[in-house]
Order: sequence, then C-alpha cells, then structure tokens
Amino acid sequence: MFGTKDRHAEETFPVRKTEAEWRAQLSPEAFRVLRQHGTERPGTSPLNAEKRPGTFDCAGCGTPLFEASTKYESGTGWPSFWKPIEGAVATRTDRSFFMTRTEVHCATCGGHLGHVFPDGPAPTGERYCMNGVSLAFRPAE
Repeated sequence: MFGTKDRHAEETFPVRKTEAEWRAQLSPEAFRVLRQHGTERPGTSPLNAEKRPGTFDCAGCGTPLFEASTKYESGTGWPSFWKPIEGAVATRTDRSFFMTRTEVHCATCGGHLGHVFPDGPAPTGERYCMNGVSLAFRPAE
C-alpha cells in the first residue's frame, strides 16, 4: 500500500470527493483499494465467478469500465479482462514495491483498479488484472 495519501489528489477528474465523502460511500476495504491503492487478497472476490452478460463498473463512481465479454479466467485470483471500454480507464507508471508496473485507474474518479500486464490473450495480448472490490457488476437487461 502507498500510505494514506491519495496519489491522484493533485490530478483533476470529473468526479471528485473529499476523503470523508469517499469514506462515507465506500466500505473500508473498497476505500483502501480505490483511494489508497491497496490490493485485495487473490481469490476473495465473488466477481471472479461472475459469468453473466453485463458490465463491470467502477465501485466508486459507477462508470462502466469493462464489458463482461472481455473477461477471462487468468488463473491469478483476480477478475481479469483483455480490453477496457474505450476511454474508461487511464494508466500511470507504478514504481512501488521495488518494481515497475502499469497501474490502471478509473478515468472518471481516479479510483485505483489494479494493473495491466502484457501477458493476456488475443486480440490485445493485455491482462487487466483488477481488484474485485473496486468493481461493481451490472447484469445486462
């Protein structure tokens, strides 16, 4: 974890809330992941088993992030996708824990979602490895 400071506090996103507002809205675990760049334990998210048509939205602001059709079983213990919805996520370099990774966050509220790796399936070859607590599943109507 990166401490209690929100690393995106200096950036401007369409949805902005105070720390108190985020804490009131989110569960303690969702706050730790979305706002403090934490990571949930692998295999703990019920979204790992979600197979219905629909979208995976940001648990912080409700922005649709991933179509269910892009979800796949990566074997990592976290919900994984091979492509986000166009413009829904943004990335930045994460140099924490003595390694360099690409952090993925919601482009609307800046909430930390997970990381993207270059070892996913075709057609993109990318694996968006997301914290389930940072997502909310919305079934297709």
